[in-house]
Amino acid sequence: MADEIADFEKNLSGDQGKDQKTSWFRRIKKGILTKTSEKKETQEGLWTKCPECNYISTFAELKEQLFVCPKCGYHHRLNSSQYYEILFDNNEYTELFTNIRSKDFLGFTDLKPYKKRLEDIWKNNTNLKDSLRVAVGKVDGEEMVIACMDFEFIGGSLGSVMGEKFARAVDYCIQHRLPYMVINKSGGARMMESAFSLMQMAKTSGKLSQLSDAKLPYISLLTDPTFGGVSASFAMLGDLNIAEPGALIGFAGPRVIKETIKKDLPEGFQRSEFLLEHGFLDFIVNRKELKNKIATVIRLFKN
Repeated sequence: MADEIADFEKNLSGDQGKDQKTSWFRRIKKGILTKTSEKKETQEGLWTKCPECNYISTFAELKEQLFVCPKCGYHHRLNSSQYYEILFDNNEYTELFTNIRSKDFLGFTDLKPYKKRLEDIWKNNTNLKDSLRVAVGKVDGEEMVIACMDFEFIGGSLGSVMGEKFARAVDYCIQHRLPYMVINKSGGARMMESAFSLMQMAKTSGKLSQLSDAKLPYISLLTDPTFGGVSASFAMLGDLNIAEPGALIGFAGPRVIKETIKKDLPEGFQRSEFLLEHGFLDFIVNRKELKNKIATVIRLFKN
């Protein structure tokens, strides 16, 4: 038994068989001697892989490309801060209506209470008050209001606060004679607020009619994904409905539709290109050209 233990230690140290031939690797010291405090960790998120083509790039390289895959052109999902950095000149903007927060009107509980879910999000992400942020600033010299959804806040869901922020943004545009743009990214209405959530579809649509009466432009940018009550209301009511390439847009998801009708769906179903071909979109714009295109559209509306 002692001989077996000795042989095992020789295997670990690289000493086994040294009399017969020189080993290409020999462990000089046994055991790991590096202190935990001295270990160097690889920076989290340093490398990213494209979910479409598996191209691997550094985060810095991807950011330079505005989070568009340099190999296949796949548009990675962004949050509101990243969109604002891309669109607003020098990343300078003023956020509006930051004092509004969601409330648990119904005492709703699924896997955990809605109130607890909200508190956890506010605790972990202090920048997000709800699923929609509204900001005013200049895009290539043209002042405008941009509302952008954050999918990480309960799937960018449409709730009473989103509807109220949307409505106040329209009032602000009318008061200051500014164009309005919404960057849509949502899974649909927020079930935790039930009818309060569904009422926002009518509320936001009604406010857009006031914006139209004031002869101010409304641009709807649909990104991946845009679904449910959002796509069934203000997301499709733009003076211009535009989308990023490859964005998944619809009401019910393709898997649900396929299971319902028991048929295979056309290739590219519910993608931006499919919707453009069938007349639901005015055009598709690459993220790298987005800022210039938006500013051009605003100037055309002014003239």
